[in-house]
Amino acid sequence: MIFGPVKLALRIASLAVSAVMLYFAVTFVQIWMTGHHHSSKSAQAILVFGTTENNGRPSPELKARLDHALMLWHDHRATWVVVTGGKLKGDVFTEAGVSASYVERHGVPADRVLQGAGNDTWQNVATVSSQLKKLHIVTVLTVTDPFHEDRAMAIAASQGLTTYPSPVGNSPTVKHSLWKYYAKETFEVGVGRIIGYGRLSSWTSAAPRAR
Repeated sequence: MIFGPVKLALRIASLAVSAVMLYFAVTFVQIWMTGHHHSSKSAQAILVFGTTENNGRPSPELKARLDHALMLWHDHRATWVVVTGGKLKGDVFTEAGVSASYVERHGVPADRVLQGAGNDTWQNVATVSSQLKKLHIVTVLTVTDPFHEDRAMAIAASQGLTTYPSPVGNSPTVKHSLWKYYAKETFEVGVGRIIGYGRLSSWTSAAPRAR
């Protein structure tokens, strides 16, 4: 008799663990599928998520995102380019500032470029949302690395945007320890869906630093 409650508790624990593993497995598959889907739709703006810059120049990863955005721009898929990303302590340049300079040098008029800030994906969107609202921009092509596409779209959608995926196909990031990026995204998407991406950002990120 004494082992009955113990067996029941173990069975419940086993079911709970299995449910959690299944939840994150499904999340991983969704992330993978989103990162390999390229929408053919046009939008009002191209939303480029920030990543590291190298003392005023785009890093290879950022350059890949910006070149992809430029391809969309020159294909007339949108009429605005939105660049994001702030700076950390000790940085001179912001990711958004470096990105804006780059796309302007490659043919995008300065009056068609919007700059945000932010040290994470939630902040990237939040710091530019007021500008988008003033211009009545609600549809965006989200440009980022494939493993990041699902979370980027979810965060933009949670802040009122209609998103279409346009992941970067040739990012240098995919050549280095890709499983770590997918593991990180699977965890953050899985947790963010439960507690909210804004709350997750407030727990894990520093305040954004603008230009």
